Amino acid sequence: MQGILYEEPSIWQFFFVTCLLGGWAAWMTGRACAQTWRPQLALFFYLLGLGLAVRFIHHALFNGTMFSLQYYGVDTIILMVLGFLGYRYTRTNQMVTQYGWLYEKASPLSWRSKDQAQ
Repeated sequence: MQGILYEEPSIWQFFFVTCLLGGWAAWMTGRACAQTWRPQLALFFYLLGLGLAVRFIHHALFNGTMFSLQYYGVDTIILMVLGFLGYRYTRTNQMVTQYGWLYEKASPLSWRSKDQAQ
């Protein structure tokens, strides 16, 4: 997988920077967008910028390629998945907490109307 998903000599460097540091930042960005009732399009653009920041960390710490479309795409896709999961998880909790008479939790990432419940 080296050379396709990551360029570092160890997958642990990729996991630490992209999944752990970048993933945490993406989750918190999604959470912040949901808490402030921003649309998902705003989150999309925030995560594109976060993808650049993650590429910079790869470049600064591990002499990775700063401007590689392939690795930027891989990093950004991972950040998008985690960021939108954080957004949806937070929005679900918001909806069932603030509109408890209308909605109930159907799963950790979705809610449903109470009249549709069986």
